[in-house]
Amino acid sequence: MINPDLVGLLEQIAPDGVRTGVDMAEVSAWRIGGPAAVFVEPDTAEQVAGVLRLMSRRPEPLLVIGETTNLFFDSRGFHGVLLRIGPKLSRVSIDGRRVRAQAGARVPELVRALAEAGLGGIAHAGGVPGTIGGLVLMNGGSQRKGIGTHVASVLVADPAGDLQRIDSAGLGFSYRRSRLQGDGSVILDAELELEHGEPDELIAEIDEIIASRAAKFPLDLPNGGSVFLSDPAMYEIVGPPGQAIETAGLKGLTEGGAQISPKHANFIVNLGAATDDDVLRLVATARNRVRATTGFTMDCEVRHVGTDGRLRPAHEVADERWPSLDLTER
Repeated sequence: MINPDLVGLLEQIAPDGVRTGVDMAEVSAWRIGGPAAVFVEPDTAEQVAGVLRLMSRRPEPLLVIGETTNLFFDSRGFHGVLLRIGPKLSRVSIDGRRVRAQAGARVPELVRALAEAGLGGIAHAGGVPGTIGGLVLMNGGSQRKGIGTHVASVLVADPAGDLQRIDSAGLGFSYRRSRLQGDGSVILDAELELEHGEPDELIAEIDEIIASRAAKFPLDLPNGGSVFLSDPAMYEIVGPPGQAIETAGLKGLTEGGAQISPKHANFIVNLGAATDDDVLRLVATARNRVRATTGFTMDCEVRHVGTDGRLRPAHEVADERWPSLDLTER
């Protein structure tokens, strides 16, 4: 049970931005999860910093989220404070080739709007779901390109609630990684240095990428994106995770309201009422079956949020609950 005093203190920091008992199955991209004790959506960087400052002195768990495109919540709920960087922090300004986007701006809409303004270099990210803050944190993109190439600086709030701007050299970008991962800092805006281009050509490139994704991925059902990470050693011998799962005969396998997608086996989709247990049981089955048939162990890209706010790769939770599960043997 959350202390009512905490709710009052949060409301002082973020007026009109605090709710209790929010059902994460209605908010999360995967549509999975129970009620969050407290849900906070600040609308300024200073409010985000204030929440971090307060929570650094509190015992209750705090988790910062964006669009939740690569995580899912325990169906029993979350017994802490969820701080969402979303639509209230999504303003964008353009000055020549320099763009400043608040962290809650959605990537597909941002990339398309910039393309229409004749600014390119990040069209590869036009089909990537989520927010620009999450994209920068993970140095995300497609076609083995990363947004970091075009990031000039970011504004962050550290876990103590102190604001600072970090230039690109200090962000330590590498493939799908940045120095900010795991250090508890929250990205509040990203300053991008882009390239001039022809709007029609940029939009055509984006449309082609989106069409390709729609043809390959099950975008019509809630999901958390690619479930398992690609391992270069496994890729060379067996192929990517989706191929390994399909070869193991698991494509289309259903558990409760969750299913290994018949369209792409490295996606687990929510058929309508999936729980975290449903997804985790499919994760355990796929991992154990592929290990048994190939000798390779697949680790998860998607992460699970426990009731206490503990954020872990989904396979760690699945292994704890069902270390040797294979649903096809029932």
